[in-house]
Amino acid sequence: MTYFITTPCIDVTDQSCVDVCPVDCIHFEEGKDRMLYIDPDECIDCGACEPACPVSAIFAEDDLPDDQEPFREINVLWFQDKDAARAKVQAISPA
Repeated sequence: MTYFITTPCIDVTDQSCVDVCPVDCIHFEEGKDRMLYIDPDECIDCGACEPACPVSAIFAEDDLPDDQEPFREINVLWFQDKDAARAKVQAISPA
């Protein structure tokens, strides 16, 4: 199991979750990304990030709300094709 970052993080990128992550599995490119992403291969499922998020954007895989399901793919995709993940975020929340 892993954690996923979802819609409330878009255009917030608070980074409180980054500060508490013991394995540094939360990433983004400043100036390019509108949200943060959790690397499912690096995440150790400790859950430290979830309560640290001030906008409640982080969910355990099993607790991901149905309306946030696209973020399962988006978080994984970012580590394979950043531009494709960014396009999906843009489609969900145009700015």
